[in-house]
Amino acid sequence: MSNILVHPLSDNPTAAWKEICKTQKLFKVNVKLPAKPPNDNQIRFVCMSDTHSLVHNIKYDIPDGDVFIHAGDFSRCGHIDEVKEFNKWIGTLPHKHKIVISGNHELSFDPKFIDVFKKKFEPSSRHREIFHCPSYGKGEDDIKEAVHTENIRHYLTNCTYLEDAGLELYGIKIYGTPWQPSFGNWGFNLERGSECLQKWNLIPENTDILITHTPPVGHGDLVCSGIRAGCVELLTTVQERVKPKYHIFGHIHEGYGVSSDGKIIYINASTCDINYMPNNLPIVFDYPIPEGFSKN
Repeated sequence: MSNILVHPLSDNPTAAWKEICKTQKLFKVNVKLPAKPPNDNQIRFVCMSDTHSLVHNIKYDIPDGDVFIHAGDFSRCGHIDEVKEFNKWIGTLPHKHKIVISGNHELSFDPKFIDVFKKKFEPSSRHREIFHCPSYGKGEDDIKEAVHTENIRHYLTNCTYLEDAGLELYGIKIYGTPWQPSFGNWGFNLERGSECLQKWNLIPENTDILITHTPPVGHGDLVCSGIRAGCVELLTTVQERVKPKYHIFGHIHEGYGVSSDGKIIYINASTCDINYMPNNLPIVFDYPIPEGFSKN
């Protein structure tokens, strides 16, 4: 049972961080792509996020490694063609293991979004509205086709898809969850506070590497307007209960980079920058293999 409480300023993460940061350590970490392969007793993780169906515009080679992680928003709106294209691309990567979660753009992956959409947009609805997929000009017909695709997850055949679920590789426990505080008319949205916390309560305490789409407040969540977009309860959950070694996320493109509180490494792996150009390099780290396990 979690003893994490909802912060009184949960609905205002900017104000909450001003209060929380007084007792926080925060270090910016400069990272470069490694020049050498990992040691035999290390697992190399390669992290990306927010590619938004723009992988064909990436101008660099994806670094090799043992595990590839994508922290969501691999599509524009979860259209079946976008999912197939992403699956084909990720299938070309050399990594032995590939882990993917959804983000708010994977509308067709979120049953809650689909239910709301169908109620609002079916011809029988008295309150029929026009939905536009922001930033991409996607209209009602595109969204309709996306949300009416059955078993959309089955098209991700070249990776392991995690949704409020975990797996263990080389003795390293990994957990992935797609939710984030409400962000426009998007998928996997929850109200700040207790609704988000219910999802964070599902994260096991023995998680070594946590993958979320949203950042926690204070780490990689500062948007260009100067406000914070991260989740307050996620930070508390990560620091006080789960205590992973690494927390990987995306969502806020301009928050790309690595930071630490002295105990946990926080990685905003957004590939697209604020202009939706896939210019940011993957973030790579090597994780020591726990005793009793090996690459074999």
